Amino acid sequence: MRLEITKFLVALVMVSALMLNGCSAPQANSDTSIAAENTTQNPADTTATQTPSVSTKESNIMKGLPRLEGKATVVMAVKGSPITIEVDGNNAPITAGNFVDLVQKGVYDGLSFHRVIGPTTGQDPFVAQGGDPQSKDPKFSGNLGTGSFIDPKTGNARYIPLEITPKGEKEPVYSTPISKPPELRHTVGALSMARSQMPDSASSQFYFALADLAFLDGNYAVFGYVTEGMDVVNKIDQGDRIDSAKVTKGAENLKQPGE
Repeated sequence: MRLEITKFLVALVMVSALMLNGCSAPQANSDTSIAAENTTQNPADTTATQTPSVSTKESNIMKGLPRLEGKATVVMAVKGSPITIEVDGNNAPITAGNFVDLVQKGVYDGLSFHRVIGPTTGQDPFVAQGGDPQSKDPKFSGNLGTGSFIDPKTGNARYIPLEITPKGEKEPVYSTPISKPPELRHTVGALSMARSQMPDSASSQFYFALADLAFLDGNYAVFGYVTEGMDVVNKIDQGDRIDSAKVTKGAENLKQPGE
């Protein structure tokens, strides 16, 4: 029993570390103000169940977001070495579409990995997290891990809903964690979106899973996997920058709003 309690506490600390440096929460149209430092949502306390359909509010949110209808390949270079990622729009069309769209816009080029918990930091493998647009400026002195993608067309931050497809289901569940195992799981090399306590607060920040992280399943949206270059991912250190990220296959599967 004591061993099980210890394992639970370790998992809780790791999730706290992930969320504390997730992206800042959207405040518009929200009745609850969440601080920028973001508080922890414990997966063990999650009691949310699968919702059968998408609400009108969620439908309106998704109408303005890009979608990936199928799969795409993204090659991300870090310290001159490539990481090949298969992005899965079949099981996470909104999350995958958002990522591929940001890649095509060049948003990730030059951004740093602001949080790394793994071998390069002398810790057990957990995650390598990046994608905060604020990290492009080397002189930025604020709190990295709180930034979101600001759409230059609107001047507003783009947020996407939590999107998880339960195993065996054809459609994703939106805006709520699930207790059923998902189709896309946090195995080694999984690519997932960081977020704050609010489920629909993911924007541009992502993380690579450096180990099997089953306790995150159903709470964070996995949308792809590293297919080549996991050795490069394991060598990422805090402060390392993304040289470039490019879509090398499946760009035609990206659909913009209205298409």
